[in-house]
Formats: sequence, structure tokens, C-alpha cells
Amino acid sequence: MGARLGATALLLLGLPGTLAGQSMRDFTTARQLHGEDRLVTRLDFAAGTLRLRPGTSRELYRMRLAYDAARYAPVSRFDAGTGEVRLGLASVGGSGIRVSSRSHLEQRASVSLSPAVALSLDLTLGAVEADIELGGLRITDLRLQSGASRTAVAFSRPNGSRCGAAVFEAGAAELTLTGIGNSRCERIVFTGGVGKAVLDLSGAWTTDAELRLKMTVGELALRLPRDVGIRIRMDRFLASFPTEGWTRQGTTYLSSGYARARRHVDIELTTTLGGVSVEWLP
Repeated sequence: MGARLGATALLLLGLPGTLAGQSMRDFTTARQLHGEDRLVTRLDFAAGTLRLRPGTSRELYRMRLAYDAARYAPVSRFDAGTGEVRLGLASVGGSGIRVSSRSHLEQRASVSLSPAVALSLDLTLGAVEADIELGGLRITDLRLQSGASRTAVAFSRPNGSRCGAAVFEAGAAELTLTGIGNSRCERIVFTGGVGKAVLDLSGAWTTDAELRLKMTVGELALRLPRDVGIRIRMDRFLASFPTEGWTRQGTTYLSSGYARARRHVDIELTTTLGGVSVEWLP
């Protein structure tokens, strides 16, 4: 993540200081829709709380911040030529990433994006509590990197566009993905370090999909719909997996009714230390 932080929009770089020196300020930036049909959004957030939602069709984007003015300055850069926006905060000095006090966690960002344009979305999160609702947006590709964060990503409604790929990379983090069937992503990649991840495959599946899941140390919970055919190819070391109810073919497991299912999801699962749990959804 270090190489990406130098080029991305929202950097929260902790500097030595005390709560007494903190000066919280508010900042709002927005852009009206002027005929754009696509938006590339780069958003980084290293400490605090983040809320991302679909906005109105009249606004291309909107961001509201509450930030520590002694350490950070707002960033809002839109390039009409490339259709790319960089939003967030930049350090006012110093180097390195450090959350030096709990006051950093009081910083807040609220971001909304237009549901009327195709979106390429790139998020980098640090010590963050993130609530991200993508249902109803037109996501064409998605990448999310998270460090020591607790992040919830939901597709509560179907994606308004076909999504090529969604990539999630989590360090020492908790990540919950809900409504993956609504994402309309043909390929989903999840890589987890140390932590816990919940992947909920509910939603309106309109196409087959591939999931590549790798969990090094931690817990991985899969919530699987019964009306979708699930095939899991397993590569595990010192990790548990509930095999009851599956048809086994070597290192491959097929869900009941796989052959009769209208839609299929192929999962390639690699785990090291930890466990995998499965919950079947109604």
C-alpha cells in the first residue's frame, strides 16, 4: 500500500502532537454533472470513519469532511480530460503513516457518487470504520485495500452496470461483503492477512462468476444461496472446512443441486491457519 499512498488522493499521515493542538474543521466539495458518462474515483482514507453512498443523478460527486486542520489539508482535484477525481486529505508536512492519538479516529468523511455514470472505484483504507453502500451505482470495476480497518461493503440493490472485476485486499482487518450476487462482477478476488472476513453471496445473480479467495491467518465465513450452484476447489493447510452436505471430487466440493442450478459460482479457496464456516441462505 505504501507505493500507492504517494499517488493517491486521500493521505492521512500522522504527525507528533497532542489533543490540545487539534483544530477540527469542516470542508465540503461537489461537482455538478455536466454530460460526463464515466468517473474514475481515487479515494484514500487512513484514519477515522468513512461513509460512502449513491448520491443524486444531478451531482457527479460530493464529499464532506471533518478533519484535523493542524495536520491535514483537503484535496479535491477533478480532471475533465481523463474523467478522474481525487478526493480527501493531504498531510501538511512530515512523512510516514502513524495514528498518534485517538483524536485521529474522530475525523469523518462522507462521500456520495452519481448513479448516472459508469464508475471505476479505487479505495485505500487504513485505521478506518467504513460503511460503504454500492447498490444502485454503476460500478464497472472496483478495488479496495484495507489495513487495520473494520469495513462493511454492501450491494443492497443490483449494480447498474456489468462489472469486470472486484479486488479486495485486507491486512489486519475485518471485512464484510454483502449482496455479492447484486454486484454483477464476473471475477471477485479476496486476499486476507490476519483478521476476519464474511462473504455473503446473496443477491440477484444474472451471470456465472469466479471467486478467488485467500486467507492467511483468520476466519472466513461464507454465506451461500441454495439456488446457485457452488463449486469450491480447496487448497488448505491447518484450516478447517465443513464438508457435510457437499459432494466431494478430490479437492473439489460441489453443492447439492449444482448440475441443476441456473447460475454457477466457482470458488478457488486457499487457507493456511484458521477456519472456514459455511451458512446456507434461504
